[in-house]
Amino acid sequence: MDIEHKQLVQLLPLLPLLAELGRTEHVTETAELLGVPQSTVSRALARASAVVGTELLIREGRGVRLTPAARTLLPYIEAALAEFQAGLDVVRHESDVVRGRIAVTFQHTFGEATLPLLMSAFRSRHPSTAFELSQGARAACLELLIAGDADFALTAPVAAPGRNLDSAALYREPLRLVVHHRHPVARRPSVRLAELKHEPFVSMGPGFGLRSLTDAIFRDAGFRPRVAFESQDSHTIRGLVSAGLGYSILPPGGLGPGPQGVLDSTDLGWVEVSLDSELAYREIGITWRERRKEPDPVRLFRELVLSEGPGLLAGLVRARSGTQ
Repeated sequence: MDIEHKQLVQLLPLLPLLAELGRTEHVTETAELLGVPQSTVSRALARASAVVGTELLIREGRGVRLTPAARTLLPYIEAALAEFQAGLDVVRHESDVVRGRIAVTFQHTFGEATLPLLMSAFRSRHPSTAFELSQGARAACLELLIAGDADFALTAPVAAPGRNLDSAALYREPLRLVVHHRHPVARRPSVRLAELKHEPFVSMGPGFGLRSLTDAIFRDAGFRPRVAFESQDSHTIRGLVSAGLGYSILPPGGLGPGPQGVLDSTDLGWVEVSLDSELAYREIGITWRERRKEPDPVRLFRELVLSEGPGLLAGLVRARSGTQ
């Protein structure tokens, strides 16, 4: 360590005291303001003068007067302290971000992988951030967002931008025909929906994003399905299909090719088959409220989702849809 660096190390702890002395020009008042004994101020002043190599203060009765050398140093001392304070503010600001809370509402099918992937990426950088989660139908999710009870809504289809709302698409995945594993079309590579026109259909209930998508697919196919059951949960729908109670249209389950859910000593099981329809896909996106003053945790999560979300979720799409 060279001499100049040693001098700097010796001076650093004294900077706040020297800055206060320069303001008050009074040893006793400085000691009271800093909460230290008057003797501590006097000794610090002597040490600082010794390190600098010249007197910094001249005593005048009970007060002190800055020397020309001290007046030259004082602006630099104050600038150094201001820079350090700025650094403290950044650290405290980041700590506030880490302690923040983000409210996300989402459709049920995004709870298994989509949202956890995004949350995991964010928590790897801000591990103490809390997430408040709620799930439901697409319409209910958007209502929560509009009412101010959520910061983000993860939905499919993607909500259109509107008054005080903005949105972005994150990824697209195919919709599959789901049939009983012994269904005549179960081993086919692809099926036209019209081939199942007279069979019972197991549907999501009204208000769910998947319901609006399947309604559009059936309109494009030129017929209305014979709805046998409605459910609010895709797992229940797969169970009903597995029992041979109808067919359905769902996002990929991500379990690989071939029969799924088959139980020994039963006839339960389902198969996913590609659906021959240009509308057989769903686009997933995130919607948020536009605010004049957006909380930092919310802003940082939105920036991560928009910049890194599509890349993070690309692998999920490939795995769930069985593509490379």
